[in-house]
Amino acid sequence: MGLTDYLKETRIEMKHVSWPTRSQSINYTIIVILVSLFVAAYLGLFDSLFSYLLQKVLI
Repeated sequence: MGLTDYLKETRIEMKHVSWPTRSQSINYTIIVILVSLFVAAYLGLFDSLFSYLLQKVLI
């Protein structure tokens, strides 16, 4: 298979893709950002807690 055949088939397959709407893309992006912030806060809280506890135990 040559490069031109590959590009032609890729173009054909891309027409079959079901692309999300603009609204869906915005909603999914907001969800990803919110979940990422929640996980970062959750991990940060436990990191602070464990650091505090280790300082108390080792000192």
